[in-house]
Amino acid sequence: MRIDLNADLGEGYGPWRMGDDEGLLDVLSSANIACGFHAGDPLIMERTVRLATARGVDIGAHVGFPDRQGFGRRVMQVERDELCAMVVYQLGALAGIARAQGASMTHMSFHGALGNMAAADPDLAAPLVAAVARFDPGLTVLTSPSRAIEDAAAAHGLRVAKTFLADRACDRDGLLVPRRLPGAVIHDEAQVLERVRRLLADGVVVTHEGERLSLSPDTILVHGDTPGALALARAVRQAVSEAGGEIVPLSRQGAAPA
Repeated sequence: MRIDLNADLGEGYGPWRMGDDEGLLDVLSSANIACGFHAGDPLIMERTVRLATARGVDIGAHVGFPDRQGFGRRVMQVERDELCAMVVYQLGALAGIARAQGASMTHMSFHGALGNMAAADPDLAAPLVAAVARFDPGLTVLTSPSRAIEDAAAAHGLRVAKTFLADRACDRDGLLVPRRLPGAVIHDEAQVLERVRRLLADGVVVTHEGERLSLSPDTILVHGDTPGALALARAVRQAVSEAGGEIVPLSRQGAAPA
């Protein structure tokens, strides 16, 4: 079993820091880096890319609404053409910073409210994913289980990496449960690790409704802005090792084991 360990990073702004990015980068195999809309700024993006590259961690764009005050978790009404342009703008920003440091971007994911909306709405997912494909058809799209995003990616020949969000509850369709609902965000480390171990052993996750959902993820995600994220990431990595697995970046999962 080869699986990626992933987190959302670079989510500070100016002198304000969000999470222990440097510590997490010693544990992760890939990172989703905020591109300046929901969080992040050019210097934070540059620093995060530099630290990730030095550690061999895959670099991806974390694309969201222009909503720093709400951390990209508030729904915004934006025309589709403008929203697609925002997606390309953010992809281009991180790709440019990576290129200037001799690195390249391997993947992308939709953040927060934008991601939740696209995952549930094929009519929104289609143009957004098409914009990603126009920018770079070689990018991998990271997403929690979503028929809308997966179908849109398939239509444009984009690779999809299914993501298991270890600290977030999902419904019977695999979609994330809204944060306003009790139990949507799982803060108890023991409970998170129990979910991870069940997934690794049985290939199932218990949904918010208490049902068993089959899931074969390519990557496990831990939220970098959650208190205790570094300790949790280390524990998840250990759980993978104890299950006989190996943490491998998405970009190298097709290669033969060393």
